[in-house]
Amino acid sequence: MPTGYWRSVVQRGLEVPSDRPLDDLTAELTAMLGSPDPEQRDGIAYPALATWVERGVYDDLLPGLGDGMAAGLTVGLGEEGTDSVFRRAFSVLVLAECLDRGTSEHLLTSGKVLQWGDQIATWYLRERDTRGYVTGKGWAHAVAHGADAIGVLATSPHLAANELTVLLDVLADRLLARDTGLLTSGEPDRMATATMRVLRRNVVGLKVLEPWVNRIAAAAHHLGGTEDRDPYLDAGNAQAFLRALYLQLSLAPDPPQVRPDLILVLVDVLRQTNPHYLGSHHPG
Repeated sequence: MPTGYWRSVVQRGLEVPSDRPLDDLTAELTAMLGSPDPEQRDGIAYPALATWVERGVYDDLLPGLGDGMAAGLTVGLGEEGTDSVFRRAFSVLVLAECLDRGTSEHLLTSGKVLQWGDQIATWYLRERDTRGYVTGKGWAHAVAHGADAIGVLATSPHLAANELTVLLDVLADRLLARDTGLLTSGEPDRMATATMRVLRRNVVGLKVLEPWVNRIAAAAHHLGGTEDRDPYLDAGNAQAFLRALYLQLSLAPDPPQVRPDLILVLVDVLRQTNPHYLGSHHPG
């Protein structure tokens, strides 16, 4: 990859080069999204594509660009521990930028938004490489990036209560899947942030949210371990998510309407799942 060429583009404030066709530039950047070199991927390709989307460079081409990013979600899907994760994890970030631009400028049809939403959800639940930071290669962070995309998707006016409920279920399914592994790179916080974006739509009520929280809480008990498996490996993700959601719901400057009732639900399940710290009886 011609890294030197792209470094100069970055230094010039990511202005679109005039010496090459946009199609060629886009193809090169798309390939670089899958690079194991963090400078190419995270320092050049993603910032360039995201900035150009935000500046409207792709406004007339947005459906095509997003389709290309959605296709990137299938590259190597099912692999674990290989470099193919970078293409998937960074494609979803650019796809989220396309969704965000489409929402703010009314550039996408309902059908296209729902199509991309389905592709994001399908990839997110099938992704097997849940590494956060990869030594020597930088961030993969597929679980966090997928949550970011779901959060952007939740702001689309093309999604109503039913679709937003599906997004919550997708987040819970990913969080609770046994093969997700213990998330240690801030992913539960990013998933809670995505949940907050769903809640701020103020269309998903407590009748849906309470059983959804209880489902996650059922996995958050540090009980039931075996002699050869630490129970915190199974409870850790759910516990971290519930704490993160409680924190964000409590401190957010722009809370959703459901905050008072949902905080009570969260307090209850956090007490139940942390009896040694929050129970009624404390050691003397």
